[in-house]
Amino acid sequence: MPIEDVLLDLKKKIEKNLPKGVSITDVEFEGPQLVLYTEEPRKFADDGNIVRNLAKELRTRIAMRPDPRVLATPEDSISVIEEVVPKESVISSYYFDPDSGEVIIEAEKPGLVIGKHGATLREITKQIGWMPKVARTPPIKSRTVKNIREFMRNNLKERKEILKTVGRKIHRECTSKDQWVRVTALGGCKEVGRSCFLLSTPESRVLIDCGVNVGSDENMTPYLYVPEVFPLNQIDAVIVTHAHLDHQGLVPLLFKYGYSGPVYCTPPTRDLMVLLQLDYIDVAAKEGKKIPYEAGMVGKTLKHTIPLDYEEVTDIAPDIKLTFHNAGHILGSAISHFHIGDGLHNVVFTGDYKYEKTRLFDPAVNRFPRVETVITEATYGNSNAFQPSLKDSEKHLQRVVKETIERGGLVLIPAFSVGRSQEVMIVLEESIRKGLIPNVPVYLDGMIWEATAIHATHPEYLNNDLRKLIFQKGQNPFLAECFKPVDSHEMRKKITENPHPCVILSTSGMMNGGPVMEYFKTFAEDSKNTLVFVGYQADGTLGRRIQKGWKEIPMAGKNGSTEVIKMNMDVQVVDGFSGHSDRRQLMDYVRKMQPRPERVFTEHGDEKACVDLASSIYKKLKIETRALTNLETVRLL
Repeated sequence: MPIEDVLLDLKKKIEKNLPKGVSITDVEFEGPQLVLYTEEPRKFADDGNIVRNLAKELRTRIAMRPDPRVLATPEDSISVIEEVVPKESVISSYYFDPDSGEVIIEAEKPGLVIGKHGATLREITKQIGWMPKVARTPPIKSRTVKNIREFMRNNLKERKEILKTVGRKIHRECTSKDQWVRVTALGGCKEVGRSCFLLSTPESRVLIDCGVNVGSDENMTPYLYVPEVFPLNQIDAVIVTHAHLDHQGLVPLLFKYGYSGPVYCTPPTRDLMVLLQLDYIDVAAKEGKKIPYEAGMVGKTLKHTIPLDYEEVTDIAPDIKLTFHNAGHILGSAISHFHIGDGLHNVVFTGDYKYEKTRLFDPAVNRFPRVETVITEATYGNSNAFQPSLKDSEKHLQRVVKETIERGGLVLIPAFSVGRSQEVMIVLEESIRKGLIPNVPVYLDGMIWEATAIHATHPEYLNNDLRKLIFQKGQNPFLAECFKPVDSHEMRKKITENPHPCVILSTSGMMNGGPVMEYFKTFAEDSKNTLVFVGYQADGTLGRRIQKGWKEIPMAGKNGSTEVIKMNMDVQVVDGFSGHSDRRQLMDYVRKMQPRPERVFTEHGDEKACVDLASSIYKKLKIETRALTNLETVRLL
């Protein structure tokens, strides 16, 4: 059936199910949702059940759009909104889009703008006709969030056309009589880096992740040239499980070579993805490496990105529904559940996950309506890969900081900008607040402060304890006075020229570049100071060499010369802050999964870790398993 006929049929069904006296003028697909146009937005606002009942009846997501002729002027609308919305919400800005009939309201407390069960939003629509959307005013100014919001506003018309094209493709008619499901491994199997998989059926092709292996020139990119994937314009959707570069660093490359479809991820992943992609090409340019794509491709990716919240069931292809669930790995990281056909098969791609409550996140979700196949990470899949408890790790960090400060030294912590840094920040803030460590400044250098600002913009993606602290008690630990962002070369110079007891959190996490090197050169020779590793140090990195006990470190000096740094700092390794599940948690995740899966495939670990984990799941849980190999295609059904 042609798509125009599908829409006509839907319009008739909707009109049949509308209450008496309520009408619509048109229907159209926009991305995964069906948009209804009406000259009577106030009637829909009067009864919130109309849209809910229609969505249930049609089994699809529905959005309302008012006819521009029935909208109040922006000036009058602002006056009404400010009367209806409590002043405590602290509205910071408005943006009116006549094409969509939406007004975006930015507020410090968006919950007060929404009201109980959306009552305040409905009241706004009843009075002005506009459909209000609420965004949180970032409590820490974020250049990334500001630029993304402005970019999206400036490209609304183009985005609307993109969504219309996507929507019509999603809702096309299924034509094949065959039924099968296959997964092709394109990267990240029996290795860490360049994660990429293709999930395919007779009707659809969905790419899950498209990462870059930044540590390897030979095996940097996934196998995107194989016939299962190429040409790229045959792919229906790209799913990004989380924002680390080894999972999303090459998504803009897809657009460079012909992909023009949607990218699905959570809202925080979208923001972090832009931050890390722009930084990746910036660093590559500075290091004289080949840049895989230009900044313009990051913008093109952004125009095609459709953010989805956790637990939101969404059609992404004629025969595939996607639901994201919390993965507990980094902000916005998602376990991806694919429901294929009409109950035909269910596949879970875990991405990277942490099956334990941490300072930032609740444990990864492992309960699903249905699941037959699981594809799981195996980073710490080796039989001896156990980590200390978070409580022991925190005590270890507190002890190291306290002892270093008391002897007049400073603590230098190389850290990744996203994830580990924020975990450590929360521990340090609480330790200072409770008097467990001295009240010293905690300097944040590199991209850490910008990544932290994105965390503060999306508190609903943090764990229950942090959400209660922020929403109910009005305390945001990221805004604590102890944190001092290093926002200029002059400030960094001031810290290095005037050593004083403090903690410095700085990128890069493996000491293979970044501002941490400047601090290291300055403070390495003083035995009062301590270098603390809280993250994994890969082979070949300076961090790994220091861990191995190197005492003389050759480093690039001025004018191309080499200088040798004498390493006298105390070196401490504080394990337990990893965003990955250790061996015990990996086994528990599968063992406690509901319902019990029929088969499990392992990936995202070295060969030994992937094989070891697969073997143990088979022996102990009696589930069919296998360690996937790059370039193989496995039939699931």
